[in-house]
Amino acid sequence: MDLTVTALSGYAFDGPVTVASMAPLQTPLCTEIGIDHPVVQAPVGSVSTPALAAAVADAGGLGMLAMSWRGTDAIRDAYTEAASATSGVVGVNVVLDESTGVLSPSDCLDVCLDAGASAVSFSFGDAGSYVDRVNEAGGTAMVTVGSADEARAAVAAGADIIVAQGREAGGHVQSDVTTMALLPRVADAVEVPVVAAGGLGDGRGLAAALTLGADGGWFGTRFVATEQSGAHEKYRRQIVDAPETATRLTDMFDRGWLDQPHRVLETDEVRQQGAADSGVATEASNPEQIAQMPDGEPISRLADMPPLAGMTGEVEALPHYAGQSAGLTQGVQPAGEVVTRLVADARAALADASAAAE
Repeated sequence: MDLTVTALSGYAFDGPVTVASMAPLQTPLCTEIGIDHPVVQAPVGSVSTPALAAAVADAGGLGMLAMSWRGTDAIRDAYTEAASATSGVVGVNVVLDESTGVLSPSDCLDVCLDAGASAVSFSFGDAGSYVDRVNEAGGTAMVTVGSADEARAAVAAGADIIVAQGREAGGHVQSDVTTMALLPRVADAVEVPVVAAGGLGDGRGLAAALTLGADGGWFGTRFVATEQSGAHEKYRRQIVDAPETATRLTDMFDRGWLDQPHRVLETDEVRQQGAADSGVATEASNPEQIAQMPDGEPISRLADMPPLAGMTGEVEALPHYAGQSAGLTQGVQPAGEVVTRLVADARAALADASAAAE
């Protein structure tokens, strides 16, 4: 029997994906969460879907669902749909900034735990008063940080896993430091598993993160451009076509989450707004509706809402959240195949590095 799988196009290494390369790539992160490979699908906000999380989990990674922008019933339904579609692990993300979200962070967490979530990540706020609740429920608490001091504080509060997010990350960003500089600092500061986030787009990035002290990689932009994501086809295509220089860190799209910097693709809308980082447009000066949700709900210009499947109108003017790894995304593929290729290419990169060191 031929057990070789044809390689996927658009990745760093174009060799075959063999049985050996598909074997579990285990790190302390995998042991802590119960996954086969140290690959985490970032929650990617409104773009996260149960199908995406389930596909990643089924391939041996950690699939994630963003829950802060869902109501009570939607949280339960999304988690149940994802978890019932896989034997793998599906996690949830709770944003701790009280200025955004449908429910309060506390209520959102309660619903997630009640639904059965065993892995909960926290971001954009002090997780100190929340991690104990996850641990008491028998779950694993993950906390995103932007500095070594934040990592120490999170672990002191009981965090089981630290996510070190660098400034290259797409979407909303909570760090002023690049991943390459931040990651070793965080890895040296704590004794729990560390996940590298920001700028990772292929298996070489995962291998680099592991050599810098991480126990896994956090991939957002790469999973937006997959068949199971909730992204509009035009959004996926923009990511695939983007070079590494095509993003901008801005505070332009702040309707729904004020004063929170975010990295987006530099679309025509971003360029037309001019000096995006100065926050030149406001609700009073630019209130027009430019797009519609599938149910007809209107979306205003500069809203904190990426282009989603089924939207109509000027979806090109909405925020295309993406990190500087966008230049590594050369095709839209099934999420499970992306996990497989990330692991295979990480193995190849680590083997090449080991051979070079001999």
